[in-house]
Amino acid sequence: MFDDKKLWKDRAGGRVRDLGRYLRYIFNGHLVIVLLFLIGTGAFYYQQWVEKLSSNFPAEIIIAVVIGIFLTYSPVYNFLLEADKVYILPLEDKLKGYFFRSGIASFVFQGYILLMVLAVLMPMYAHVDSSGFQLFLPYLVVLLALKGWNLATSWRIHYFVQNSVHRWDMVVRYFINAVCTFLLFKQANVFILLILVVVMAFYYRFFYVRTKKMGLKWDLLIDHEEKRMASFYRLANMFTDVPKLKDTVKRRKWLDWLISNIPFSQDKTYLYLYSRAFLRSSDYLGLFIRLTVIGTVAIYFISFGLGQLLLSILFLYLTGFQLLPLWNHHQNKLWVDLYPVAQKCKVSSFHFLMMIILSTEAVTFALFIALKGEIMNSLFALILGLVFNYLFVYIYSEKRIKT
Repeated sequence: MFDDKKLWKDRAGGRVRDLGRYLRYIFNGHLVIVLLFLIGTGAFYYQQWVEKLSSNFPAEIIIAVVIGIFLTYSPVYNFLLEADKVYILPLEDKLKGYFFRSGIASFVFQGYILLMVLAVLMPMYAHVDSSGFQLFLPYLVVLLALKGWNLATSWRIHYFVQNSVHRWDMVVRYFINAVCTFLLFKQANVFILLILVVVMAFYYRFFYVRTKKMGLKWDLLIDHEEKRMASFYRLANMFTDVPKLKDTVKRRKWLDWLISNIPFSQDKTYLYLYSRAFLRSSDYLGLFIRLTVIGTVAIYFISFGLGQLLLSILFLYLTGFQLLPLWNHHQNKLWVDLYPVAQKCKVSSFHFLMMIILSTEAVTFALFIALKGEIMNSLFALILGLVFNYLFVYIYSEKRIKT
């Protein structure tokens, strides 16, 4: 007899063991020390920044914008597998308890994340509002209730396959979450908040009625679950081999001009191959853009020269370290080993591409420091960044890649 409770325990337990196995590799590395340093540096400058805020600083708006994002992104971790399309789909009517437990687990995990975000933002709010810390628990309870509504609504939206429905739902829910959070921290009249509660209830009711007789979209649920796990596996792959990792490729024709000038010669074979992989495969390009943007924002809003230099080096290290798996990107393609190209050409091509990527990031950091009028700090950041890139690529990476 089918037991949905046992199935959920097996799936959730397997996922926890899978995550724990790879997390041990991640948190045993020296990257933890770097992250702790980053957190400590960020906390120090955040405290300095908060102390300089004026009493009319719009803390409520910033909190609404940030928390609105964490409220709106509310996936239900369903632990489904590719084979479930065949073996579990016929039992859909018996899986209500399974998906309910998945929703509870998702609520607990995302609620904890929400607690951490609120704890980080509360010092800023308490600085401009004397009753800030006293309202921490009431605010948390309300935000957790909002998270529950978002999870329930997000689950109902997954009954639709139209991308337009998903996009508009994200926009509408973010607007509702941001407005509700803003009014909550503004300590608005309770009747205004009740009106929003009624709107939220009608919004959920609308989709509940529309989807009550619909079947689950298994392809969509499994695809989203695999994408979430693929993101984690890509992180774990930087520390150990992950057999479950699947590569994803996007054409990105609009970036062809970046590699069109690579000479058509034997010794540039791997340069072309690695450049293509960086621009088209997995999340290498996205990772580079995200870290560059985050690093640029952090560096631009830090007024101390030493802090700018340290953060610049730190983000260069994080970027370089997370791009090292690019070396093994083609390791499972046997025909690559048949290329009549010397091993030294492969190594030099990888080093050259890494220098180009990291130097682009170093120049970006230096330019934004210069935009603040700190020309000398900008020059120091550029020189220090280029020196660090050379040491990282030609000395440190030699010990990490398998030649």
